[in-house]
Amino acid sequence: MTRWDEGRRAVLRAAVAGGLGVGLGSAALAAPGRAGEPAGDAGPGRRVRIAILLYDGFTALDAVGPYEVLCRVPNVSVVTVAKRPGPVRTDTRVLALTADRSLRQVPAADVLVVPGAGDRGVLGAMGDAETLAWIRRIHRGTSWTTSVCTGSLLLGAAGLLRGVRATTYWASRGYLESQFGAVVVPERVAEAGKIITAAGVSAGIDMALRLAARLAGERVAQALQLAVEYDPQPPYDTGSPERAGPELQQLALKLLADAAR
Repeated sequence: MTRWDEGRRAVLRAAVAGGLGVGLGSAALAAPGRAGEPAGDAGPGRRVRIAILLYDGFTALDAVGPYEVLCRVPNVSVVTVAKRPGPVRTDTRVLALTADRSLRQVPAADVLVVPGAGDRGVLGAMGDAETLAWIRRIHRGTSWTTSVCTGSLLLGAAGLLRGVRATTYWASRGYLESQFGAVVVPERVAEAGKIITAAGVSAGIDMALRLAARLAGERVAQALQLAVEYDPQPPYDTGSPERAGPELQQLALKLLADAAR
């Protein structure tokens, strides 16, 4: 660790501990709790297990955005999971993230995070019986099952969203509703029982902060928002399809498709 890293970590620790007056090491979780309160007591030595699914063609920020928040929640351990351990290429084929464990090595988790992907990645994962069976199996034992962007299509393909209020990437709303029977809402984050779905890509950070509040309380979630300095001030007001309009919608989809070639 460099001197810069040490200094940065010290500043973050001082800001959180001094400014908020909370002991981050005291938070824990188990079953879902009320908004703004920790989810429960995980018990002595019990760490909350968060599994982030990786698959060929996933979108990097869909996984990394939630990871940056959730890996800092106290008393939590995060593992990346894929069909096989090792590097997994993202939708652009340029970047790869490393899967720590195979699907078979992770039979259970307290929290499941399913990132989205472009057409190649989503169609491949939706057609993979092993991946869908793993999602169903993990979901049976989770406290929270979550998705980002078109990751909701994988939850739908696994049979988890029929009649369930959910959101997804704006261009996939109709597909999620017609193919999987979800009750689609045009919201950035949607909750339905223990299922939390996020809209496109960057919305995974919003989802993760909301999940952090469920796991460790709102004060910790607020501190984490500051820790990662998530204070977006975009230069344009075109972050939703309704505000962007048809022309920019088509250009956005073209740019995504071109980058994935």
